[in-house]
Amino acid sequence: MTLTDITSTGFDVHAIRARFSALRPGGFTYFDAPAGSQVPDEVGDAIARQMREGSGNIGGFYPLSDELTGLVAAARERTAAFFGGEAANIVLGGSMTTLNFALTRAAARDFAAGDEIIVTRLDHEGNVAPWRELALDLGLVLKTADLTDDLLIDVDHLRSLVTDRTRVIAFPLAANTVGSLAQAAEISAIAHQAGALSWVDAVHYAAHRAIDVKAIGADVVLCSAYKFCGPHLGMAHVEPRVASSWRAYKVAARGLDPLGARFETGTLPYEQLAGLVATYDYLDSIGGFEAIAPYEESLAAHLLQTLPPEVHVLGPALADRVPTFLLTIDGLSAESIARSLAAERIGVWKHTFAYEVGLPARLPAGADPIRVGLAHYNTVDEIDLLTAALTAIAQAR
Repeated sequence: MTLTDITSTGFDVHAIRARFSALRPGGFTYFDAPAGSQVPDEVGDAIARQMREGSGNIGGFYPLSDELTGLVAAARERTAAFFGGEAANIVLGGSMTTLNFALTRAAARDFAAGDEIIVTRLDHEGNVAPWRELALDLGLVLKTADLTDDLLIDVDHLRSLVTDRTRVIAFPLAANTVGSLAQAAEISAIAHQAGALSWVDAVHYAAHRAIDVKAIGADVVLCSAYKFCGPHLGMAHVEPRVASSWRAYKVAARGLDPLGARFETGTLPYEQLAGLVATYDYLDSIGGFEAIAPYEESLAAHLLQTLPPEVHVLGPALADRVPTFLLTIDGLSAESIARSLAAERIGVWKHTFAYEVGLPARLPAGADPIRVGLAHYNTVDEIDLLTAALTAIAQAR
């Protein structure tokens, strides 16, 4: 990938960066997008405006209440479009993990001791811990699908774990550690052939590519807006054929329609919904993922081409990942690398795997990686700054 190729994408990254106070010239350089993206000013302004101009609730007979009712409807409609699904199937809440605990418990009301849940070594704890806790409560069996040598989900091993007691197969659409993409439609088909649910964590994927719940074929797909330049807010798309059979944990005041709303507890964070709608406006204004994905892929290719040979890249080929990388340098700890980069005003993640407990066993012995996560607001110059800094760190060993 040449610089000409990157320029030819027509993606005006400098105009985009001007919309972020956090990305002002001379500031810090962020390569930690998997931990949370930066937020354009217009999203923060929408949140502040909603709080300044009136706080209330839906269900009243006055203009502000009507406005909030319209805001909730708009948030559902725009989120449904983001998922490629239907507004009635959208659940909104505090975070992906919070929603996942609520939805897993509704789904598991009729599970019995000995029923089985399959997760993977690529999963974030947000899509494992809810099932682990249910396993402890109900006597369920939690199984873990292994990975291939290039850190993709080993579908053959996953398939071998399926029995007539399998109730759920949970997996990440893209790993927030190494960026590995899942064979989503194939895994969903395996789940459904076994009469099980397909349960997808799309948090990391949603920052880089358009979600298509119909193509994925999963029963539940969850993500979080703070990974794609939005507020800290979780959302899920739940297929009605399964959701309509679950009895939600909810207060009596919550009705049963629309379907997704029955899984929401209490008052929605209206100011966050205003920010969410503004986030979708922002993404649309820069061309959506049709523009974002090829630009990010070009940046990722440039990174791989310019890394010094002393830096080792873990995980799959570029075609099988989103632009997220675990990198190691022989003889150096992740903390020392991260601190050295921070001294150069470059932010990466010293990966402790506190939320990805299954992956370390599949990494090379002694590997202590940093995580470099690209976002659509990163530039070629920033990539070059990073690779130059890594070269200097490696050569100073």
